[in-house]
Amino acid sequence: MFSAMNLEFVDWVVIVGYMFVILLVGLICSRKNTSTEEYFVGNRRFPGWIIGLSLVGTSISSITFLAYPGDAYKTSWLRFVPNTMLPVAVLIAAYCFLPFFRRERITSAYEFLEQRFGPSVRVYGAFAFMFGQIVRISMILYLVSLMLHEITGLSVLFCIVIGGLFVSFYTVLGGIDAVIWTDVMQTLILLAGGVACYWVIVEALPGGLSQILSVAENHGKLSLSELNNGKLHSVSWDWSLDKKTIPMMLLIGLSAWLTEYSSNQNVIQRYCASKSSAEARKAMLVCVLSSLPIWAFYMFLGTCLFVFFQQFPTLPATEMLTGSQSAEQILPYFIVHNMPSGFAGLVIAAALAAAMSSLDSSINAIATVWVVDIYRRHLKPAKSDRHYLHVAWLMASIIGLFMIIGAFYLSNTTGKTLQHTATILVSLLTGGMLGLYLLGFFTHKTGTTAVWFGIVATMLFTGWTVLSSNGLLPDFASVPFDLYYTGLIGNVIMFVVAYSFGLRFHAAKNT
Repeated sequence: MFSAMNLEFVDWVVIVGYMFVILLVGLICSRKNTSTEEYFVGNRRFPGWIIGLSLVGTSISSITFLAYPGDAYKTSWLRFVPNTMLPVAVLIAAYCFLPFFRRERITSAYEFLEQRFGPSVRVYGAFAFMFGQIVRISMILYLVSLMLHEITGLSVLFCIVIGGLFVSFYTVLGGIDAVIWTDVMQTLILLAGGVACYWVIVEALPGGLSQILSVAENHGKLSLSELNNGKLHSVSWDWSLDKKTIPMMLLIGLSAWLTEYSSNQNVIQRYCASKSSAEARKAMLVCVLSSLPIWAFYMFLGTCLFVFFQQFPTLPATEMLTGSQSAEQILPYFIVHNMPSGFAGLVIAAALAAAMSSLDSSINAIATVWVVDIYRRHLKPAKSDRHYLHVAWLMASIIGLFMIIGAFYLSNTTGKTLQHTATILVSLLTGGMLGLYLLGFFTHKTGTTAVWFGIVATMLFTGWTVLSSNGLLPDFASVPFDLYYTGLIGNVIMFVVAYSFGLRFHAAKNT
């Protein structure tokens, strides 16, 4: 570990000023929240460019700010490959998925599942989303708290609690309006913080950008390689399930992004908040044109950090490279020891922005799903709109508490880079959702019973991979494929099993 930095007065001004503005936005937006329609979808009035930048903020989190640089610093650019499929997924979603959600004034992505497959499947989709999102936001909060701990010297637990309470407070108050407007601001701050780090590195290196490119090339840091036994090994272009290959990583990306734009409430809620289908498509275009460059920039920042510490080596930086310390600490370490006054405050504000832009979106989305899909639909179906608004506030507060508890649990874990861990968690927790929605979008003979056969098959498959990944099965029963492919295979199982039973039941009815 490394010593905390002494922040200058100007740094604190930047940090406190940023938090004050975010809190102010939440308070201003809270005045509008007199109905669930406003709290959940902002009365469906937002233009495309605002929704687009909000989508960027939602998808770009502490995983981008800390895990991407850490992964590129320690390994290479392999895990950027799935992101390149975002434009393909968005193009498909804009013209194949979006019409289903804009056709009726829905609020939740899982209302569509009830329309196609009945209320039980809707409940399954809602709970799968909520569980997966709680894991995700716990990881994001932990990452930013780790950074604040390294920079300020405050305990990780204290940073988790303060950060979690602050995000929960303005999100509960402001609803989707606060989420969208703060996401726009946080996206811009996030980019500014990364540029500040890059500028300091380039100015410090004798050869500037050309040195970064040449050293990185010589060490294979710009390649698509996997780290095994301390060495980078090029990944092949073969088709394989037992190792990472470029075509399979592309398929993983396509599956993940199609899942994101077909069944993720964070995204579907933005569809619903847009003024029209045309504005929603514009938002998707803005997201693509912004997200890919920002992701690439933060991967490149990790490469820059590698070259920087080759030029100016230190023991902690070397330990992060070899695995003795977590690679995600490299950016905080650089900030502590190398960022000048003023810039440090901006970068810390960017780190906070990276976390908050995802945390607030997910907290609001989970509250929306709970109220719309579970509470109002099944538990208390005949209450006033004001009652449901109060329940949404309460649920958002409870989710904030779960997030804090989850982040504290993650603070006690060790292992490979968190980007690696996040990829596996996303695969394990998607539960064949893309396959489920594709059944709804493109088939007509698959009913509730058939879908539940698909769900059970997918859950059994996912349970098998979880047990195997934790070494709880004998060798002969272990999964014969790389866990990165869990989500992709799960979607195939969901679609094939449900569709096959659907055809069988349909044929039986006609005989």
